[in-house]
Amino acid sequence: MANIEQRGDNSYRFTVYLPKDAHGKYPKIRKSRIIEEKMSPKLLKEFLDREYLKFKDEVLSGNHVQTERILFKDFSAQWEKDFASTLALTTYGNHQRKLELHITPIIGHMRMDQINAFHLMNVIRDMKRYDGKDDPVSYHSKQDVFRSLKSIFKYAVKWNVLTNNPMDGVEKPRPSDTDDVDKEMQIYEEEEIETLMLMLQSETELWRMMFTLALAAGLRKGELLGLEWKDVDFENKQIYIQQSIVLTKQGPHIKSTKTKKSKRYVTIPESVMAELKKYRKHWAKEKLRKGDVWIEKEREWLFHAFNGTHLYPTSPSKRWHTFINGHNFKYIRLHDLRHTSASLLIAQGVHAKIISERLGHSDISVTMNTYGHAFKSADRAAADKLDSFFIVKKQS
Repeated sequence: MANIEQRGDNSYRFTVYLPKDAHGKYPKIRKSRIIEEKMSPKLLKEFLDREYLKFKDEVLSGNHVQTERILFKDFSAQWEKDFASTLALTTYGNHQRKLELHITPIIGHMRMDQINAFHLMNVIRDMKRYDGKDDPVSYHSKQDVFRSLKSIFKYAVKWNVLTNNPMDGVEKPRPSDTDDVDKEMQIYEEEEIETLMLMLQSETELWRMMFTLALAAGLRKGELLGLEWKDVDFENKQIYIQQSIVLTKQGPHIKSTKTKKSKRYVTIPESVMAELKKYRKHWAKEKLRKGDVWIEKEREWLFHAFNGTHLYPTSPSKRWHTFINGHNFKYIRLHDLRHTSASLLIAQGVHAKIISERLGHSDISVTMNTYGHAFKSADRAAADKLDSFFIVKKQS
């Protein structure tokens, strides 16, 4: 009975036999070990002997845990606690949602050592929308699930739960011919914006101001939710972006902006700032009218719930959906108002660096990669404007 077996070029398996059981059999416990270092045959033998004796001592003393038999749901919970929780809250929350909605319901019951590349490919390929709609899942969502799985199984190998990584055999999802890539980012054209602004006049003061500011300043939803009146500089017509409200598994969380570039001043158009002044007066009257119902004492949220506390993170998107559908208007996501804002600035010839700073991108390359198509269109329009200067008219 071999206690140490070579299973591959650099893979070895240890076997420890336990005392005879009631059925007259000798139970055995095994563990695989990959040797990455280059060693001489003599040093390799000495190393394997030492590692085997350590493993044998663990088994016979009752301290060995057969980690490869851990269920996926239990390992992923440990991964969340020890790794994912150290990431930015938005990234952490995204991992949590992908696990809860798309991954754990499919393979949560399986043992880690039973999961192979085929299972993982099926998780990604067969993803369903969590809202129950029959529309296909975007390849961006599939890529998010791929990233979560990639990280989980990377740490499964790193923490010696698995010897081989089944994600090595899974390719990153890419858009197919039937995927509408542009559907992920849609914008309103200038004439549509004029119609939208007229439609907004029928909205309540709070939602009208929020949606207007989303378009005028190009803010993220979380940044809009995190605005307080102390962040508004009426004199210089600017707002200061320094915090965001995001949704995590534990509920809404107030956090500072994720990078130094995200923390920024954004100059607001004069007409929008005038609307903001009117809204400030309305806000003050609303607080006075609510009396004891207004329980928020520490912060003055621009966009608040009925009792003065900040809005729940899902509320703006739900209201936007109801508002647009109620007017039978072309639907784009609330986040696409940010893209619309950027596209308007590009069309007006504003430099990419300025746009990048307004949007709070970490680097100008993010702006160029995100809006490359719009910059190309603007460049074409600029060339067309120059065309007349280079046409030589024949003299009669």
